[in-house]
Amino acid sequence: MTKQVKAGNVLIGGGAPVTVQSMLSVPSYDIEGSVRQALALQNAGCEIIRLAIPDKEAVALIPALKEKVTVPLVADIHFDYRLALEAAAAGIDKIRLNPGNIGDDSRVQAVAKACREKQIPIRIGVNSGSVERSILEKYGGPTAEALVDSALYHASLLEKFDFTDIVLSMKSSDLSTMIQAYRLAHERCQYPLHVGVTEAGTSRMGLIKSAIGIGSLLHDGIGDTIRVSLTADPVEEVAAGLDILRALGLRGGPKLVSCPTCGRTRIDLIGLAGKVEEALRPVKKDITVAVMGCVVNGPGEAKEADIGIAGGQGEGLLFRKGKPLRKVPEDKLLDALMEEIDAL
Repeated sequence: MTKQVKAGNVLIGGGAPVTVQSMLSVPSYDIEGSVRQALALQNAGCEIIRLAIPDKEAVALIPALKEKVTVPLVADIHFDYRLALEAAAAGIDKIRLNPGNIGDDSRVQAVAKACREKQIPIRIGVNSGSVERSILEKYGGPTAEALVDSALYHASLLEKFDFTDIVLSMKSSDLSTMIQAYRLAHERCQYPLHVGVTEAGTSRMGLIKSAIGIGSLLHDGIGDTIRVSLTADPVEEVAAGLDILRALGLRGGPKLVSCPTCGRTRIDLIGLAGKVEEALRPVKKDITVAVMGCVVNGPGEAKEADIGIAGGQGEGLLFRKGKPLRKVPEDKLLDALMEEIDAL
């Protein structure tokens, strides 16, 4: 089991539930837009929100966001240790920073001291483009071993000053490298792991790569907090992360099963399944909902579902645990299904 750290009111590692993160994409100088996006992320279920702090002016984002959102905030800082100190003073809950990039030991010590005093954990984030030259030369490139060595090197700089509230990430856009790096880190240290595929791509391919990389690690018990990185609205990242956790049984809520349709289908099953999926988003019940194409196979194939629909000719059969309840006209199926779900 990994070490446990605390970011604001959220536990990371040590057996705590896996949390879903995302990052603001609004320019850091747009405080109003950043607050609006942060609220949208929080409402979508995001549990940790990261924000870029590229300069001193951006530190003003922290109190503005703290006033409006309740989820922990992470300051993303590169190179300037003074920004880390200012973020800590402004009330940040966690800092993303690589100690080897901020200067000599005195600067690392200053950040470690400030974060220790305020109980702020630090995430060390290594990726294929940030590995130190000496480590790249040792391994001949940004291999999984190189990523882990780099992350542990940065951690050692904090450990020199007795700071161990550390989270590690070793991200790569190459799935094999990313998966192997996290497996190695899991073997070599007890720090909680922030899992993700960097530069994963658009909402389509990025989701596929993230589901494979993040999902395979979580399936084996590796990973304490996740971010699905998409070139898309960050609200989509949150939905994807939550869906990955639900698919693995690591998060409650409804599960939707639906058939791929065939020549027997006589209703707009694809459209209906999409509407059901959307209608289920606010539902908190741990139930399985089935949307099936025909009464020939539907109820039988989905007999384990708590509630379901099987299509017919312009109508559908509402069923529970494989047993028919009643027939409903096609245009009333969604409403009838949601009424049954409300009654469960």
